Amino acid sequence: MRVVQLLTTMSFGDAIGNDTIALKGAIADMGYTSEIYAENVDKRLPSDTAKNISRLKDLKKDDILLYHKSTGTDLTFKIDEFPCRKIMIYHNITPPEFFRPYSTAATTLTEYGYKGVEHLRDKVEYCLADSAYNKSELLRMGYTCPIDVRPILIRFEDYKQAPAKNILTKYGDGKRNLIFVGRIAPNKKQENVIRAFYQYKRLDPDSRLILVGSYSGMENYYERLVKYASALGLADDVIFTGHIKFNEILAYYRLADAFVCMSEHEGFCVPLAEAMFFDVPIIAYDTSAIGDTLGGCGVLLDSNDPVFAARVIRRVLTDEQLKKQIIEGQRRRLEDFSYDRIRDIFEKQLKAFIAEN
Repeated sequence: MRVVQLLTTMSFGDAIGNDTIALKGAIADMGYTSEIYAENVDKRLPSDTAKNISRLKDLKKDDILLYHKSTGTDLTFKIDEFPCRKIMIYHNITPPEFFRPYSTAATTLTEYGYKGVEHLRDKVEYCLADSAYNKSELLRMGYTCPIDVRPILIRFEDYKQAPAKNILTKYGDGKRNLIFVGRIAPNKKQENVIRAFYQYKRLDPDSRLILVGSYSGMENYYERLVKYASALGLADDVIFTGHIKFNEILAYYRLADAFVCMSEHEGFCVPLAEAMFFDVPIIAYDTSAIGDTLGGCGVLLDSNDPVFAARVIRRVLTDEQLKKQIIEGQRRRLEDFSYDRIRDIFEKQLKAFIAEN
């Protein structure tokens, strides 16, 4: 029996790509033939990581197709043509209304993505959702097949490599560093992080905000953020890193005094788990899957009011006992995302699905 994973784009270094690779290893260790196919395969990946979908042939009725759904693509509407058992891994799709003011292409893509999810409603036998929030989304869209939650597999061993020294030197100057990690995108509401930082800087003048993430495809939104920071007099204190190397991302986590998330739509939000790994206290607005991922740790805000957020951040960073308690809570929550634990959950879910045949 073959267990084949299928996705639109097999990228280098992103959360879904890393999850797919990790699942490939878990499937192989279970004794099944494990393969990854994609329409687009990043050339930076080792040649044996994934194959082009044109090479996917001879699937049999007892084979299993794991389809990673996260964007709009024609591929979704071809899934029911494969003569095998089908599981959808749902990573969520950002609602198109976030993109309408900034990108027609992104709006169209996400609208098409939702049409694809609706199309698969009666085409798959089983779904795995990254979070309880993602599961609720599928239920809202009328899914009646069994749905279980299986958080993204994260190889935390990779985060132990050396951080970029040039970044540590440049920003390890004694200033307080607030960070948010995530692509520059309107659903992540970086403007609200900037707004909160503007208020925070009044309480702690010797501080900066570092927004780590690529703005490729969201140039219009990025330009508005830059202008907004400048209008607030923060041009020198709000740093946009753009797309950077992994060891540079590690350096920013090492430098961070607090992780501030004001995002309004997340299907899981891997950077929250990353911040836990680096013992960076998290202050996050309670929306979408944020509360699911934090699982009671960090500080969850019930309002995105910038003055309130600034005061919470200040309290966390000046009350050492509180900060210690927050970090201890985050360490406990991080255990829930351990590679072995999530891998065991996936293996049990897949074995149970296979046994139903």
